[in-house]
Amino acid sequence: MASKKMTIKILIIEDEIRAVNQLQSMLKACDFTFELLEIIDTVEDAVQWFEENDPPHLTFMDIQLADGLSFEIFQKTTVNAPIIFTTAFDQYAIQAFKVNSVDYLLKPIQKDDLERALHKFLQSNHSSPLNQATLKQLLSDLQGTSEREGILVKSGSGFVQLKISDLLYCYSEDSITFGVTQDKRFIIEETIDELFSTLDETKFFKINRGQIIAKSSILKIEPYFNHRVILSLINPRDQQFIVSRPKTSEFKDWMNR
Repeated sequence: MASKKMTIKILIIEDEIRAVNQLQSMLKACDFTFELLEIIDTVEDAVQWFEENDPPHLTFMDIQLADGLSFEIFQKTTVNAPIIFTTAFDQYAIQAFKVNSVDYLLKPIQKDDLERALHKFLQSNHSSPLNQATLKQLLSDLQGTSEREGILVKSGSGFVQLKISDLLYCYSEDSITFGVTQDKRFIIEETIDELFSTLDETKFFKINRGQIIAKSSILKIEPYFNHRVILSLINPRDQQFIVSRPKTSEFKDWMNR
């Protein structure tokens, strides 16, 4: 059994600074000693890190990263470290994690859940890395979840269902998520990451940390400085739509599908 007094070397792979700060704060409040090796926010940087460094004792890994799904890391390099996934997937999708005995924390992370995950890790004497067969089954299960058709949003004193097929884009402003259609803007009671995790990724793309766009809403794509691209969308409502540099190549591939 691992001792609580040993120093656990931890790697955090997460692209939201708020989520990183929250996790660090919770880790410090837990009754064990840890060393934070590094914070990484892209698939590309994570692959490079694992190839150039000794494996950490434990990795906290977000599903959605700045340049793609974290599962791509396993396809590009060997990861010899136990993983606790952090995810905004809904209650139906996370059944895949339970079925495959994969440790996960549902966002927003709760301190009690984190402590239970850490206790399980310590009791297992550094649980085994995720194997490829489990990863493939997990991906299959997640991809098999049903496509979302609508979002319940406030309208006046009541609620209406915003059809996903009517959604042009979503953006975050002052910690509020907005969804925009041809003629209206709605407040969505989900974070950008929570919302994106439920959308069909053949139709929607998260172009940066705060914006999701529908392929059907794009009118024009133009070069932008620092090797990025800027988009013209239907009903832009004074928004600028700039694809972040880490996602530009993936975005172009997505547009060609």
